Amino acid sequence: MFRTMRRHKQELKKQDCIDILTNEPRGVLALLGDEDYPYALPMSHVYTDGKIYFHGAQTGHKKDAVEKYSKASYCVIEKGVKNEGEWWYTFRSVIVFGRIRTLSDRNEKIEKLRKLGNKFFPTPEETENEIKRLIDKTEVFELTIEHMSGKITVEK
Repeated sequence: MFRTMRRHKQELKKQDCIDILTNEPRGVLALLGDEDYPYALPMSHVYTDGKIYFHGAQTGHKKDAVEKYSKASYCVIEKGVKNEGEWWYTFRSVIVFGRIRTLSDRNEKIEKLRKLGNKFFPTPEETENEIKRLIDKTEVFELTIEHMSGKITVEK
């Protein structure tokens, strides 16, 4: 169902893909938006329990797209490395395909928001304060991975 990588020598191992998803803070989520146009938006994420989680508003284009069509793609790119005297970067990227849904269980939402917050906020206390402040205004989206591939790219 999913294509194999054309440049298989550049393909990353699964653990390398997981490391990128775990360590990088942001990527681009692609959904099917209004009038069936692609809708790609930058997102902060957390990878945990083999899934990717995002947060967002309870209304808007993203929420509508998720409710309309559950298939999604997510791409994460590392900053990359540029060696002195060279103009190109070497970087690794991961592309995930899967199904996205909105979490409905409040306790599950709080658990995933904690994981998100603890990735980005300096202290667990700040995470808890934000959850208390915004839990009733926030959605949590879960992307279940059906296919994942990664590659290393050298721009020359």
